[in-house]
Amino acid sequence: MEIYGYIRVSTREQNEDRQLIAMSEARVPAENLYIDKQSGKDFDRPNYKRLLRRLRRDDLLYIKSIDRLGRNYEEIQRQWRVITKDKGVDICVLDMPLLDTRRGKDLVGTFLSDIVLQVLSFVAENERTNIRQRQAEGIAAAKARGVRFGRPPEPLPENFTAAVESWQAGDITGTAAAKACNMPLSTFRYRAEGWRRGEK
Repeated sequence: MEIYGYIRVSTREQNEDRQLIAMSEARVPAENLYIDKQSGKDFDRPNYKRLLRRLRRDDLLYIKSIDRLGRNYEEIQRQWRVITKDKGVDICVLDMPLLDTRRGKDLVGTFLSDIVLQVLSFVAENERTNIRQRQAEGIAAAKARGVRFGRPPEPLPENFTAAVESWQAGDITGTAAAKACNMPLSTFRYRAEGWRRGEK
């Protein structure tokens, strides 16, 4: 029997120290730790796939909490079945002792762990949905305050105002005005609309 640990953080900036400490306390060998720095929305993660290929019947896999495995309700259920049923590997979720497949392998124990797994999987996906909603609300609030996202626009050429006024007066075409400003036509039209609204 080999002991493995799986660790996941959502971004490269996030710290996996808490999970590493938990794995060390569970006596997972360092060479059997698999770490992904990627969103939990699906299981298309390189080190998770490597781990799956390496797992053998009667091995033991530790994870810190169910949301470290993933944040997609149906996919968590499916991967749990692949690991425990298809591969015959035990899973122990350190933050939730009821989710330890080494215990209660009778009908009642299996029933209880299935219920807990479903609830926690739902919570994990729901939290992902809430995070995305909070991000969208934060971005909308920032835009309402006038915060701009992305690169600042290039400064307008000195002849831009004259070119826009000539174009709007019908003296020259939009293509000619854009060419005079050394811009693609689509960019010229977009910047002209912003200029009309008082944007720089």
